[in-house]
Amino acid sequence: MIDWVPIKALLGQRSGPGRGNISYPAEALLRCLLLGVWNNLSDPALEAQLRDRLSFRRFAGFSLSDRTPDHSTLWRFREELTCDGLIDRVFDEITRQLEQKGLIVKRGTLIDASFMQAAARPPAKPKKG
Repeated sequence: MIDWVPIKALLGQRSGPGRGNISYPAEALLRCLLLGVWNNLSDPALEAQLRDRLSFRRFAGFSLSDRTPDHSTLWRFREELTCDGLIDRVFDEITRQLEQKGLIVKRGTLIDASFMQAAARPPAKPKKG
């Protein structure tokens, strides 16, 4: 639903070769931040969900074998966008595109519906007294 070309143009070149940890593409990091905002996740919670949820990985552009960014990488990227004055411009562009298509973004809710094994215990019989 989002045309990423104008957003990539706003972001520009933000990573490159050099020392340190893996460098992630700016678009992938932005997609991660969007997932965090839309699902009301802290950076550590977003880090965990990116490792756990196939839908998050797919939206951000990570394969099952790709490493995903940690919470400090996400925080530094957000700070970089804020310091460069881009965070509002990027979010305004995304909002403009979605409104143009008649879409409204609401916050999501993650629900863990995992099944777990539990020891079956019959109810206790009342004591006769």
